[in-house]
Amino acid sequence: MNHTPRALIIIHEPDGVGCQVEVRLLELGWEVHNHVVTSDYERPNDAALWPDFSDYDIIVPMGSIRSLTSKDEVSNWIHAELEILRAAHERGTPILGVCFGGQLLAEALGGSVEKSPVTEIGWYEIAAPNGVENPVGPGPWFEWHHDRFTVPPGAEVLAANENAVQLFRIGRSVGTQFHPEVDPGHVAGFLAGSAEEYLASLNLDRAQMMAEMHHHETRNTKQCHALVDWFLDQSQPDATLGR
Repeated sequence: MNHTPRALIIIHEPDGVGCQVEVRLLELGWEVHNHVVTSDYERPNDAALWPDFSDYDIIVPMGSIRSLTSKDEVSNWIHAELEILRAAHERGTPILGVCFGGQLLAEALGGSVEKSPVTEIGWYEIAAPNGVENPVGPGPWFEWHHDRFTVPPGAEVLAANENAVQLFRIGRSVGTQFHPEVDPGHVAGFLAGSAEEYLASLNLDRAQMMAEMHHHETRNTKQCHALVDWFLDQSQPDATLGR
């Protein structure tokens, strides 16, 4: 690229920021724009106007407290986002979808999203299917999700665990079920938005989760940055891609 490359990070709610993904893009000299879809948790259908996705070299939709199994709650924007992501991918713009963003990418391109039989919150290892190399490593990676995706037709599953597909690639785009971007401030934001009753129902302890985040922080930052590097490398037009 002869110009400064531009990334659009889609933040579905205020605590769904790009965090260490954004940090790495900035370190690599990218110009990063953040688009906040909704700013009020109590008004999930009040959405900002979408920017022109064709102005960006990559698109990074992040996580959300919303669910693609309950589209009526966010009907004012979710269908538009699915269509805009589909068009961007078909235009050749690489997409890195994270958790809810990975679910969006999967559904936009012909996969599906369903309630997961197992809620994953915490640190989980992931592995590649037989004969496939896991390009981002086993982790453990941080998870916080109640849904899971099936991959689109033609997608390559790069990593999974016993509960869900965790990483897929289709063309120049990549979807994760895990959250590579997290750091202590990010996890603290997740916890701040979680009611005591919700955490108790899942046997989650705030102090323990923060202690685990601090324990994993240095390693996770390195593996997140390595994931971003890999995504950018494999998204180049002359890269060898899974179809």
